[in-house]
Amino acid sequence: MGKIAFVFPGQGSQYIGMGRDLYEKYDVVKKVFDEFDFILEKKLSKLCFEGNEEDLKQTLNSQPAILAVSIAAYEVLKANSNLVPDYLAGHSLGEYSALYAGGVINLQEIIKLVQKRAELMSEAPSGSMTAILGMDDEKIEQLVNEASSEGIICAANYNTPDQTVISGETKAVERANELAKELGAKRVIPLAVSGGFHSPLMKPIAEKFEKYVNNTNVNDAGINIITNVDAKPTVDKAEFSSKMIKQIYSSVYWKQTITYMVEQGVDIFVEIGPGKVLSGMIRKICKTASVYNVSDVESLEKLLNECVIEVGV
Repeated sequence: MGKIAFVFPGQGSQYIGMGRDLYEKYDVVKKVFDEFDFILEKKLSKLCFEGNEEDLKQTLNSQPAILAVSIAAYEVLKANSNLVPDYLAGHSLGEYSALYAGGVINLQEIIKLVQKRAELMSEAPSGSMTAILGMDDEKIEQLVNEASSEGIICAANYNTPDQTVISGETKAVERANELAKELGAKRVIPLAVSGGFHSPLMKPIAEKFEKYVNNTNVNDAGINIITNVDAKPTVDKAEFSSKMIKQIYSSVYWKQTITYMVEQGVDIFVEIGPGKVLSGMIRKICKTASVYNVSDVESLEKLLNECVIEVGV
């Protein structure tokens, strides 16, 4: 029998209506949303279920909203199955859902911490991000080096073998967008973001965030969490604290994270939270993996019907 990993999505996976049918069917989901609404002193649930897209995509709202749906979906899966993951991971913001699932930070504290993260990141200095398709790591490195003459720029997200996101000062990213085609990129897709996330531009934000991390109760993990900043398993609470700060300005090594778990024997991945962004990435990284997602009642039932049989629970 192979191993199982639970993975959690990050910013960009949000959509209006997310979590609603789970909320209407399961009391445990209501409890999670009630906690978010109470601590944040706003109707986050209403924004998720029937808000408008412009409001939901604002960093200030999207980060706690995605966290809420991901934790709620995780709790409902836990309550309705015997599936126990061998590994946990999350993409950028999604790493906080993984920290919750691994017992590193409790619900009340993680809500407060992610809200602070969202507030700080929404004040980030202006910058740009672009998804580059069809260039390997070597070419990406060349691209970044050449464009750096125009300012700060780096590879921000190593998403799949075919997709890397670059980030940094707008002038440098625009130069990279021009160069990418010359260097053989299949597609160059500027992203609708307000800052150069996961780049050195975010260091001042990380420094401000540090005091909130230091005031949070952080525990050792009960399950190996593969962290974004190095694609390595982590269980130590001190490591988590330093990595949460570093993650804000460091690259997200997502394809390396998935590859590591596959090498450790993981052949079933369950994406827990809104959308199927990570599911699509995982299929591109490992074509033989079985990939499921839990984002609504239908996908939960599909997982419970198929995956439980597959792993013989």
